[in-house]
Formats: sequence, structure tokens, C-alpha cells
Amino acid sequence: MFFLRAPKEDLNMPKLRVRNELLFVVRRYAPVLLLSGFLLTSKPSQAQINLGPITVGAGIQTDFTHTQPNAGGGGSSDDFSLDHARIYISGPVTDSITFQFNTDYDSATNKVGIMDAVAQFKESPAFNIWVGRFLPPGDRSNLYGPFYSNQWGVYTDGIQDGYPGIFQGRQNGLMYWGDFAKKLKVSFGAFDGKSLTGDPKLLVASRVALDFWDSEEGWYQNGTYYGDKNVLAIGLANQEQSGHTASTLDFLMEKKLPNNGVVDIESEFSDYNRLGGYDGAFAKSHGGYGLGSYLFPKVVPIGKLNGKFQILGKFADAAFTHGGKLASYSQKTTEIDFSYIIKEFKARLMSFYRDTRFDRDHPNFWQLGLGLQIQM
Repeated sequence: MFFLRAPKEDLNMPKLRVRNELLFVVRRYAPVLLLSGFLLTSKPSQAQINLGPITVGAGIQTDFTHTQPNAGGGGSSDDFSLDHARIYISGPVTDSITFQFNTDYDSATNKVGIMDAVAQFKESPAFNIWVGRFLPPGDRSNLYGPFYSNQWGVYTDGIQDGYPGIFQGRQNGLMYWGDFAKKLKVSFGAFDGKSLTGDPKLLVASRVALDFWDSEEGWYQNGTYYGDKNVLAIGLANQEQSGHTASTLDFLMEKKLPNNGVVDIESEFSDYNRLGGYDGAFAKSHGGYGLGSYLFPKVVPIGKLNGKFQILGKFADAAFTHGGKLASYSQKTTEIDFSYIIKEFKARLMSFYRDTRFDRDHPNFWQLGLGLQIQM
């Protein structure tokens, strides 16, 4: 409702002057008043845009890390890092079309980049088409990312998610994926090769995953479900471009025990054959890791927080070969995490110890730190 009145200092003005000013205001703003009244009282027409229920979220990961090189490796360092700062936006366009747009802060460049920009077409759980920039078929590690990983130091072992990517493992292209009987998930797609490797030929990616126990709905997967599911799953993924390949085999078992404790076992084997890998100076690399964790059943209050403690251990062994005149080398990574899980992936505090050792040419070092993850 609009109220029109003269300013205080004009209250004693002649009535004629007040009426003239009111008439001028009404005439000048009549189109706006009429349009406002129409919009407030009329029903939506085909010309009006209904944005629908848009979902907006955000997340950060930040940590403090002490790095200590072994003898002869230089001095130690202490760093506070903002590892990730993300904004998530998604929503429906029609009953069968949705859109997703996500950004992430790149700590290496101190800039925010486009992580996902994807149109999603869904005919049924067995028929989904995605177009744009998104996570391609790859290993489980790529499909859960740093925010849904069970460990803190993900992607530091030379094994997990060594596929080529534009930003945070994403690729530009088109993909089909389908979920059959909530047990078998099949996906394949074609992606822009030039932006990934410089080769203008398309990169082709595929993945097959099988759930023997509880199902894992949707495209994205987790490194743990903190006891919400009993999972026994295996996945096989491959990417190929110009005869070069990157292949992984991943496994996850999660079991909620009678005492409400949760056991997780995760492993992966990778082979990067002139496609992907962690060290660009070496054409090939391969390796594997095993991870185990236990979430204690008791809720432990700390101030106003209520969470559960979790212990995790991981060992990884990767080898890098075919580096021309460079000698091949191996990397062994050991990680131990002790975490306070406040609200699963929305709030968790994770302390970590990571020891990284090489058999030649690279300095060995260990790290000790504390990481915080918050999502909404």
C-alpha cells in the first residue's frame, strides 16, 4: 500500500498547493501503481517465470599443518590453509530437467573457479543424461571428493583420482548414467580432450559399480555413511584417449555393528598408462591403498557440541615409471586420523598424521595437523 502525505514542514501550506502536489505524484507514478496492483492481484501467466525451489548451500575446509622434512630435507613449516570454499546452487527447470552450478576456491591460485555447470535430464533412475561440466565416470574417490571422503588427506597418495581434469576433477562433455534395481550403476560419456590433455581427440570414460548390500542412490557416492548404510560395493572405471588409458578398481565395505559402532574398509588399485597420474614427468604409474576406520558408538559432549570419535588408518604404495632418462621411483604414504564427527559431513573436526616416503630423488617428510569442515 502506498501512503502519500506532505512533508512535516509543509503541513500548514494552503490546501490547494497540497492537492496540486498530490495530483502531480499520482499522475507521474500511475503506471507503476497500476502495474504493482496487477501483479499483486493477478494469477501467474505463461509470460511469468517460476524459478521453483532453488537450493543454495556452502562449505569450507580449512586446516593447520606442521610439515617436518626428514634429515637433509630442509626446515620445517607451519601453515594455516583455506583448502576449499564452495558455493552450491541447484534447482529444477521442469519435472525432468534440473540444473546444477557449483564453485570452489582454488588455494593454488587464490581464485574461485567454476566447478560444476551441468544440465541434468532424467527420464527414470535407469536413464539420466548430463551435459556441461561435471564429475565424469571415474573412481569412487572422484565421486565423493574431499567433502565426502572418510579421510582428511585425500588425493595425496599418488593413486586416488589420478584422472585428467579441468578443475577439481571435472571434465566438459556429455554422459549417460543409469541405476538398475538400485544395485547396478552403469555410466559412460565423451569429453573434450583438448582442455584436458591438449589432444583434440575425445576422451571416453566409463564406470560400472555394483552394490551387494544397501543401495547408493544418485550419481555421487561417499567414502563413508557413518552407519546410515551397510555397504558392500565394487566399482571398475576406465578412461581412454588416443590409445592411452587410466583404469581403477575400487572397493568399499561399511558395517554397523550391534553396539552401534561402524567399521569401514576401503581400497583401490590404479593404473595410469600415459593418461592422468600424479607426476607429469612419468608416463606411467600404478599402485594401491587400503584404509580402515572405526566410528565409536558413544556420543561424547564437548561444551555445546555432541559428537562421536573416529579412528582411521591408511597405507598406500604407488610406483612411477617410464620417465625417459629419469629413474623410476616409488612413494609410500601412511596416514592416521583421529576425528570428532559432530554432524557427519556438515561438521567434523579431524586431526591427522601423514608420513610420505620416497625411495629416491624426493625428500621424505611427515605432517601433523588439524582440519575443520563445515557445510550447510
